[in-house]
Amino acid sequence: MEGVYRFLLTPRWWGINVFVVLAIPFCIFMGSWQLGRFEDRVQDHETASTQHESARREAARPLSELLPVDKATVGKQTTVTGRYEDQLLVPERELDDREGFYVLTLLRTDGGEALPVVRGWLPGEPDPARAPAPPTGEVTVTGALQAAESPGANGVSGRSGWPEGQTGAISAATLLNLVPYDVYDAWVTLNEGDSGMRAVPVSAPQGTGLDLKAFQNLGYTAEWFAFVGFVIFMWFRLLRREVELARDAELGLTTEDDEGSGSGGGSENREAGTAGDKTGENKAEETEAGLIS
Repeated sequence: MEGVYRFLLTPRWWGINVFVVLAIPFCIFMGSWQLGRFEDRVQDHETASTQHESARREAARPLSELLPVDKATVGKQTTVTGRYEDQLLVPERELDDREGFYVLTLLRTDGGEALPVVRGWLPGEPDPARAPAPPTGEVTVTGALQAAESPGANGVSGRSGWPEGQTGAISAATLLNLVPYDVYDAWVTLNEGDSGMRAVPVSAPQGTGLDLKAFQNLGYTAEWFAFVGFVIFMWFRLLRREVELARDAELGLTTEDDEGSGSGGGSENREAGTAGDKTGENKAEETEAGLIS
């Protein structure tokens, strides 16, 4: 290659070019993958919303037909018969930007297992005296099926050590330590609040909402594509600098050492300056010696 672009054939620039050629498609691939993750979460959110709307219009089905709970069965209407037993409060739950608590009652079925039923929501601090007592005798409840909650996810408190009669998450793992019988790893929210309480709306299953993770995927997408622009910008900047140095060398404005390293000339100048200083010191010593003699 002739002219000022001969430097492109040097090992240093071969390494730079290989890095750029590999980095750009890799960044585009990673950015596209993160964008796909975001689009999948948006699609899951829209699908979940559509399923919840259609589920309200479907006929309620027995609980046994909908277990285990997954993305396809969350929000489906179910009907269960049993007797209410233990009642717990679930604090730190918001509804319409107001903090309150759920009234959770365990419905003991004929099979011996209990189904957690959220009978409603009340505002303010959890107070057992304010929670309406559950109906007595055999009852049949109808509501939307919900997946077991995980502490610290989807607005569920991750703290532990709740007061007696309270629980932070609605799941078999947490409730088995509070009641002396087996509990379904699912729960139901009534379509209409019991005893004047407000009904708790159906929540989307974990991983299907437009939560922080979804927008993190979108942010990572922007970062990867921005890095593509940064790589291209730095390549052109380095190329322009090398071309300018090569042209200066052709015009005799710089030496080859200046073109190659940009620091060799500075070292030589420093060495020359040091030598000059030493010569000046020697002359001064000779002059001083002559004056003394």
